[in-house]
Amino acid sequence: MRAVVQRVSRAKVTVAGEVVGEIERGLLVLLGVSEDDTQDDASYLAEKIVSLRIFPDDDEKMNRSLLDVAGRMLVVSQFTLYGDCRKGRRPSFIKAARPEQADNLYRIFVAEVQGRGVPTATGRFQTHMDVELVNDGPVTLLVDSRKEF
Repeated sequence: MRAVVQRVSRAKVTVAGEVVGEIERGLLVLLGVSEDDTQDDASYLAEKIVSLRIFPDDDEKMNRSLLDVAGRMLVVSQFTLYGDCRKGRRPSFIKAARPEQADNLYRIFVAEVQGRGVPTATGRFQTHMDVELVNDGPVTLLVDSRKEF
C-alpha cells in the first residue's frame, strides 16, 4: 500500500460539482492499493501516517503529529500510484489491486484512521474526482507499507 501524504491548510474533493469530502488543517492522503496488500498493510500505514511528526511545534520544527495538532485527514483512492512507467509511454497498472480488493482495503484504512481518533473525510471510490488543496509548507511525503521507498 502506498500513500502520497500532503500537509494541508485545507483540501476538498468534488464529484460532478458536488463536494463529497472536505477538511481544514490536516493531511490529504492519496492512497494506492496493490494486489499484494492485506489488512496488515492498511493498519501499518494508518498508524504510520497519523503518527508522522510533520507539523510544527512552538519553535517551528516538524515535531508534532496529526494527533498532536487535532488535525483532520482527507483520504482519496489513487490506483495510479501503482502505475509502472519504466517501459514505453503508457503506464502499466498490473500491480494495482482489482477494484473490489482496493475498495475493501481503502475502507479498512479509513476505519483504522478513524479508530485512532482522527476526523476523516473521503473521496468517492472509482469515480472521477477533482481534488483541490493548499499544501502547507509545502510538505509532501511518500509512504509505503512494504518500505520500498
